[in-house]
Amino acid sequence: MQQNKPKLDIINMLLEDCIMAFPVSSFVISIYQQYQRRGWLSKKQLQGLYDKASKITGVLPGRLAALESIIKKMPTREKSELPENAPLFEKDEAAGKLIEEILAKYPQHKRGLFLKAKYDNNEVLSPADVSELKKFRQHLK
Repeated sequence: MQQNKPKLDIINMLLEDCIMAFPVSSFVISIYQQYQRRGWLSKKQLQGLYDKASKITGVLPGRLAALESIIKKMPTREKSELPENAPLFEKDEAAGKLIEEILAKYPQHKRGLFLKAKYDNNEVLSPADVSELKKFRQHLK
């Protein structure tokens, strides 16, 4: 039968050393409670613990080195940059002029009003709609 050797919990040991050295530090108490509850700390919390523990004179350098190696193993999470604010849709100026010409001559033209509403709402005009506008303009001449 194999007996499981108890693992050394370096983080817990350093937390207890920090609590002894800084008994009123809210940061140390808070991360100690989180470690007891969850069993792990984030990379930034571990970096804060390392900074606090490095200020203590009686801490063993091996524990600090072990904590530093734990921190270096953890992944660094970085936020990606925001994408450019390029417009998703660009209005077709030629189609807009065609619609204005038609509505200038016939302001109550139903299909012209429909296409103008579509154009104003930044909806894409289909090639069939554009060809229809061109036909309307030819009838105006």
